[in-house]
Amino acid sequence: MNEVYELRVDDIPRAGAVLAAAFADDPLWERVFSGESEVAEKRRVFFETPVRYCRRYGKAFATSSDLEGVVAWVPGERATMTFWRMLRSGALLSGMRMGAAMARKTMAVFGPLAADRRDAMKGRRFIHVQALGVQPESQGRGLGSRLVRAAIRESEASGLALYVETETEANVEMYRRFGFHVVKRIVLPGVGLPMWEMVRPAGSETVAIADTHRLQPVSGP
Repeated sequence: MNEVYELRVDDIPRAGAVLAAAFADDPLWERVFSGESEVAEKRRVFFETPVRYCRRYGKAFATSSDLEGVVAWVPGERATMTFWRMLRSGALLSGMRMGAAMARKTMAVFGPLAADRRDAMKGRRFIHVQALGVQPESQGRGLGSRLVRAAIRESEASGLALYVETETEANVEMYRRFGFHVVKRIVLPGVGLPMWEMVRPAGSETVAIADTHRLQPVSGP
């Protein structure tokens, strides 16, 4: 892991800000936070939450101590953020700073991803990449690829597949170049935008490519 910098506790707020900036112009996040007050702060603590969680139960890295980009992952058996895991990791406090209504809204939008992940990876051990992004002024320099390679090295060293979700076709193509396969495409409820669920097998593992699916939107809170 000599190409990346392991995040410390005092790096976490800045890591959340980096990830929030990385997705600032993304249509998905614009819709998720539409109508909210104090959007900048809520975005930051939203992305801070998985960083705190992954530092406790997995790993979190940046491209350097300047935090141009961030990646964080956990073992598949810890992928679900239960109440007690969030409490122990400090992620619960970050999540609470979004406010109860915003927390319920994000759960409604992203809830189907957890069920799909359980179905796709049933009976398999894997690593879930929960966050990966590069701040806008540092994009186009290969830093995102460096972060993906860090996750791949972890996968190959452990013999575990990698699982990731992404909301843009450009990212789908990037992940494909690294050996990921789309296992499902869904439309997220409440926002009507797509999300691709992808797996990169480790070693001799094989991945079953699922047909495209659409989850019917449900009413949010």
